[in-house]
Amino acid sequence: MRHVLFPGRHHVLTRFQAEYLAGLANSDSTVVWAVTSANHENTRRNPVPYHRREAAIERFSVMTGLRSVVVPVFDTAPTERFAEVTVKTIAVATGLELTPADTVVACSTPEVAALYAALGFPLVGVEADQEHPVERPWDVLLRLADGDETWRVLAHPATVDVFDRYGLTETVRSVVNDPVVGDEGGLTATRDYRTYVEAFAGSAARKWELVRGHVRPGRIVDIGCGAGAVLELADREPTLRESDLIGVEVARHLYEECVHKKAQGAFANPNVFFYRRNVLGGAVFRPRSVDTTLTFALTHEIWSYGEQWKSLRRFAEAIYAHTVPGGIWINSDVCGPDGRDVPVRLRLADSDGRNPERPRDDLARLGPAAAGEYVAGLSTRARLDQFAVDFAFPFAYEAHDDGSVTLPLGAAMDYLTRKDYVENWLSETREQFCGLEFADWKALLGDVGFVLEPASTGTRNDWIVANRLAPVAALEHLDGRPMEWPVTHVLLVARRPHTAMA
Repeated sequence: MRHVLFPGRHHVLTRFQAEYLAGLANSDSTVVWAVTSANHENTRRNPVPYHRREAAIERFSVMTGLRSVVVPVFDTAPTERFAEVTVKTIAVATGLELTPADTVVACSTPEVAALYAALGFPLVGVEADQEHPVERPWDVLLRLADGDETWRVLAHPATVDVFDRYGLTETVRSVVNDPVVGDEGGLTATRDYRTYVEAFAGSAARKWELVRGHVRPGRIVDIGCGAGAVLELADREPTLRESDLIGVEVARHLYEECVHKKAQGAFANPNVFFYRRNVLGGAVFRPRSVDTTLTFALTHEIWSYGEQWKSLRRFAEAIYAHTVPGGIWINSDVCGPDGRDVPVRLRLADSDGRNPERPRDDLARLGPAAAGEYVAGLSTRARLDQFAVDFAFPFAYEAHDDGSVTLPLGAAMDYLTRKDYVENWLSETREQFCGLEFADWKALLGDVGFVLEPASTGTRNDWIVANRLAPVAALEHLDGRPMEWPVTHVLLVARRPHTAMA
């Protein structure tokens, strides 16, 4: 036997694997480590970057006396040809043509092993071969994530050494236990990031024009930078040519787009950097080290996916801590109307789509595309009933015989500003746009220590009113008087004072 093909994510190597491979391979054998999901990191499913996994494997090989070859295998869409793709990837990367005649596949996952068996490769089950249960690598990693120090006994010293030297223990614990980040690194598994990239690019010029006059040169950080569209515009500002432009993004798909843009020469400034971080996981920058922090359409997500007030306050405190005295935080986001708890009467069109007897309670099982298609076919009035079922922030409403509905103003605006996002309905209904009104922001930022600049204000997007709201909806006071459409967005320019407030 010339080769042992060992496919897997290989985040943790174990003492058991060392003993098993030593007994399986001979002095003339080469262990071929096919490291899958090699292009993923900082996700719950893949918390350790490939280059750290490779380093641990190489050290493992030296310590055990095994001759190894390590090959990265990028993640692909689920396919029955996974085994074939892996073998071809190895051939391209190393020149090794693995065949059933000279290779045994070591794999403990039955579904994956079956794909290699279909190609004729002989199999060994590693942990699955044992008469008594053996801790698998992922189980060891979960012990680490749970704070169980016995992981150090089960893991091979090569993994322990690499984790200790590069501080990966805390990284793994943070990523695996993070309630905000999903298996693939985004905020939600139901989000179509293609449409978000398009939306970010389309609105970047408007966003930059809104804030450019308030930006202080120096270290400029865009948290939740999306695909980096705003930083591209900042890069073109002559007054910022000596500044550091830093993008922070949690979603893997968007972060990878930023890195790709930089590699393709989209930025003239050499001091453009991107980091993949979840800002709720702890401080990203040193205290008093950032001149300007930009956040666009981010704070409502922190509120929605975190612990509302607790998470948002922690975020504001982190920004205050990393802001230099005299530096600013510019926040542009959706906003709740003043008096969001006041009951109002809402009238909605019911002739622009279907009006089923009752809303569905199984949209999540349909999947994002089918759910969006279903909601798109509903009338504006019926869509409210469906929204009330799917919305992660429950609200009460009362339907009247004249077709109107009584509900809190904030809930009405949450629905009206969300009703047209059918393509991402399952993710949009997890977010609350109107959790805070301007007065709440003013109190929160003042309590943290910021001083609001006069430019800070609530605004109404009249395009949304004219094109999305007014044609199909009307707001009224409870006595029937027409109500003006309230604010929909907020611009906050918050400055850290040079001296602490008394």
